[in-house]
Parts: sequence; structure tokens; C-alpha cells
Amino acid sequence: MPRYVIDEKALRRNLEILKDVSGRAGVRILLAQKAFSCAAAYPLCAKYLAGTTASSLFEAKHGHDFFGGETHVFAPAFDPAEMDGLLDLVDHIVFNSPRQVALFAAAARARGVSVGLRVNPEVAVATVPAYDPCRPSSRLGVRRGDLDAAGGLSALVDGLHFHCLCEQGVAELERVLGGFEARFGDLLPQMKWVNFGGGHHITRRDYDVDGLVKLIGVFRERHPGLDIYLEPGEAVALDAGFLEARVLEIQPKGADGVANAILDASAACHMPDVLEMPYTPRVSGSAPDGAFTYRFGGPTCLAGDEIGVYSFERPLREGDTVVFEDMAIYSMVKNNTFNGVNLPDIVLRLEDGREETVRTFGYSDFAARLG
Repeated sequence: MPRYVIDEKALRRNLEILKDVSGRAGVRILLAQKAFSCAAAYPLCAKYLAGTTASSLFEAKHGHDFFGGETHVFAPAFDPAEMDGLLDLVDHIVFNSPRQVALFAAAARARGVSVGLRVNPEVAVATVPAYDPCRPSSRLGVRRGDLDAAGGLSALVDGLHFHCLCEQGVAELERVLGGFEARFGDLLPQMKWVNFGGGHHITRRDYDVDGLVKLIGVFRERHPGLDIYLEPGEAVALDAGFLEARVLEIQPKGADGVANAILDASAACHMPDVLEMPYTPRVSGSAPDGAFTYRFGGPTCLAGDEIGVYSFERPLREGDTVVFEDMAIYSMVKNNTFNGVNLPDIVLRLEDGREETVRTFGYSDFAARLG
């Protein structure tokens, strides 16, 4: 049975970096639950972060109930039937268009919820088109021309939100800030806060943390009095978890000279971003120049359920454990039960080395979901 393992020690390392940035830069940092939503780790995270962000009613309730602190929500459009439920949970609600502001902002304000508008700075820095919120066809954030055409900024809006980055650094953020200020800077004197969104890879080993603190400081000097939010997802749990899988069978070498190793873990079910991004995850103990090479594939009937090609210094055998690194983020929140493949256990590895299994899955999870 495969299992996701969350390493508390590695998670705390990330959280301490984020807390340092928060203190030095004077910003509030939120966990974007779309990347990491394991409630068992929330008590630790809540000691370091200001709250959570969500993109749905269920995510908002999850953050509100299990994490605490501030609860923020954004969606490309909100369902009127869910608005009352959301407004009972959240502190900030960010709308995606002037039309959504006109529909819901007054009700939000009446409930004491701060109102934001997501804007599109039109600065494309993300390298994968599917993850680029500023691509020409983007539905995320209002462009300045469209905002002006709709009559300008509503007096009900307290803050502006932008999100343009994807696993990126300070140089990309500086470019985005330039576009944001050029297009929307004249509106900032009316605002109480600005949210720089997510995609900041702050806890990556080579990230320029000092550069980020300096960039935010300069922005503050230009726009005093604004509260500033960051909402990273990946940075919270980057390299803080892994997926353990087991070799079920090794097939003879194919026409390309590479043997297929069938695992009990699936790219399609357990790490969908491997196919969606696409990317090849790191595997512990693999060696690029190893003499024994295998193509890892999952147990589903999908022909494309392939994880990648890996080499090792010794041959693999049935029953061997394979460890995929950096699997706390996105894999757990995106997994599924295609083909009836069971979901991995969720395990919390405590800082003293003990392990706690916080969730196991079985047939009932598969059957109940499909009615």
C-alpha cells in the first residue's frame, strides 16, 4: 500500500523561513490550501502563519474549522446559493470582476467581511501556459481597460489582489509589481490592503529571501499604510513530504531497451501533476549514470500512466520500496480513485521520529464518492 508521509521537521523549517519573512517585511502570510490541505499539520502551521486562503466553500470551511486565524476566499465566480455560507466563514472575499462586486460586495460589507478585487497586471512570467494567470485568454483578474469600461473601482472595494507567479522568485515578482503599479497604482491610495498572491517559492534553497524583504520594503515606502498579504502554497510544504510506493512487477526490457517497473502508486491517481505539468519527480537513491534503468508505471489501465525513467546502481526487485520526493504539495489535494485504485495512507512523521497514520482509505471511499 502506498503512503504519503509528511515530515514535521522539514515542514517546520519552511514555516520558520516564512515567519522570518513575515516579521522582517511586515507582511501577513497565508497558506493557500489548494496546494496543501492536510488538517493534521494545521496546528503546527497555525503557529507560524496568519491564516488560510480558499477557492471554494468547502476549502473555506476547512481552513476556518481546522486552521483558524484569517480566512480568505477567491473564486473566478461565486455561486449565489453559497454566498451566505461563505460570508459566515471568511474575513476577506476577493471578487474576480466588477460584476461580481456589484452582486455581492454590499452583502459582504454588511457582514463585516473585507472586499477585494482581483486584477490582472498583464505581466506574464509563468513558464507553463496552463499555470499562467496572465496569458491572453486568462479568465483570472480584471484588466485595467475592462475595469474602466465597467465604470471604475467600486467604493465597496477595500483591497486589490493579483496572482501571477508559479514556482518563481524575486526577479519575477519585481516585474509583476512594475506592471501592477503601472496599471493600478493610482488606485492604491483608496485601498486598505494589497495581496501579492501565491507562487512565491520562498522556501526553495536558492530563493533570495533578503531580496524579497527588500522589494517589499521599497513597495511599502511608495505606498505607506497598506497591509500586505502573501499567500504561498507550495512554499509552505515544499520538500516536506514524500510518497512511498512498492514495486509490484518488473517486465522484460522493451524495444527501447528499458524495462517497465509496475508500482502500486499511479501518476494518474496519486500524483496527477506529473501528467498535467508535466514533470518527472525526483526519486530517492536514483543515479543518472546507474547501470539499471526502469520506466516507472502505475497499476491503472491508462497507457500513459507513466511516472518517468530512472536509473539505479543496483537492480530493483519486486517488493522494493520507491520513494518519490516533494509529494506533500498538490499530489494529496489532486489525487483520485480512477480505475478503483485506492488512495495512499496519510502519515505524519513527528519531529522525534515517531509516525502517526492520520488517514487510511478503502473501498467505501471509492464507492461512496460515486453513489
